[in-house]
Amino acid sequence: MSCETAFRVLAPVVLVSFGASAQAQTTPSSGANMTFFITSVGPGKGADLGGLEGADRHCQSLASAVGAAGKPWRAYLSTQGPGAVNARDRIGRGPWQNAKGEVIAKDVDELHGSNNLTKPTAVTETGGVVKGRVDTPNTHDILTGSQSTGRAFTGNEDMTCGNWTKSGADGGTMLGHHDRMGGGEDPTSWSAAHRSRGCSQDGLRSTGGAGLFYCFAAN
Repeated sequence: MSCETAFRVLAPVVLVSFGASAQAQTTPSSGANMTFFITSVGPGKGADLGGLEGADRHCQSLASAVGAAGKPWRAYLSTQGPGAVNARDRIGRGPWQNAKGEVIAKDVDELHGSNNLTKPTAVTETGGVVKGRVDTPNTHDILTGSQSTGRAFTGNEDMTCGNWTKSGADGGTMLGHHDRMGGGEDPTSWSAAHRSRGCSQDGLRSTGGAGLFYCFAAN
């Protein structure tokens, strides 16, 4: 076989092999290994998530759709009033990684300190990038109802939209910025950037939100 003939035979094989390798490198990791994501879509009723239970079910449903059902999924949300719940206390111990296999934080302290939660890493359950402040539409406001430490708010001001049961103009909730930029009292905070304008879907949309929230596997 001449060198020219051999090249013609082998070149397609090499190209196919290279293409498969490149595809493998860009394909998100298995859902079975994912332990963190931002919801790709909210329930659609503003900040009325059906309470913590409804929010957890939404996390579980989205995770199940990508093969990550075998974990107890919890929404990163706090509640207020008697029996208040801290978001940081309901998400397990870590570490947590996204759909692409990138580690967000190794434990609770790192999550609320020097973490790796940014726009490129805070992706959805399918590995999709959530639109930020420089995109259209901006959906970087993420529901948390929490202080920057991951703890519940005290006092009488509604910071959780009635513990995730309100969808009207009254009330409000604390929001974080997954892209770590924008306006508010602490614009670079992923969990406590500013308060919302009410609890309706339109109210959330008015400041750059879509009713999305963080989900963690309570490992």
